Amino acid sequence: MEDKYIIAKRIAMELKDGDLVNLGIGTPTLVADFIPKEKKITLQSENGVIGIGGASDVPTGIVNAGCVPSKREPGGSFIDSAISFSLIRGGHVDVTVLGALEVDQDGSLASWIIPGKKVPGMGGAMDLVVGAKKVIIATTHTNNGKPKILRKCSLPLTAYRQVDLIVTELAVIAVEPDGLRLLEVHPDHTVEEIVRLTEAPLRVDGAIPMKGVES
Repeated sequence: MEDKYIIAKRIAMELKDGDLVNLGIGTPTLVADFIPKEKKITLQSENGVIGIGGASDVPTGIVNAGCVPSKREPGGSFIDSAISFSLIRGGHVDVTVLGALEVDQDGSLASWIIPGKKVPGMGGAMDLVVGAKKVIIATTHTNNGKPKILRKCSLPLTAYRQVDLIVTELAVIAVEPDGLRLLEVHPDHTVEEIVRLTEAPLRVDGAIPMKGVES
């Protein structure tokens, strides 16, 4: 299984019945395809859809935040940007799942600017990370071997100390008041490997369970 699908499948396990969830661009949008049918999760797309579904193989006239053709769940509705961001800024979103360029040990996030490249801005991410009740980061553990989970972010911040959980293809890491705690390790990897590939200090309490997805 590709890294992005490992990440998306594991994050889907974090969502609870009744949650209103916003999925960001890229890997986060894949989470929609792994939500079990028995879970009643409502997905909100910041471009104005409540009740958006997973990706569609055919054009539907509906796209998710990443402009990928998507399904609409029964009862799904369309709203304008003002209402969409009122939901986000008003604290009505239970969980937001976002990608990251860097995350640090304090739960700060850098996700919107790549040095040397033109970008339109950080978009709705800055609203989501402060408006959602829980912030989950979906990211590869490294960038070509260079750690992305750092002591301090080096890139301009999207938000300061807002991240609750980091899910990579290798591990699940909780952001706690005293730093980062390793919760799970993918079965194909070891705790020692995760520690080596993470710049920030990781607290390891006892035996670490294997991640609940297949390779």
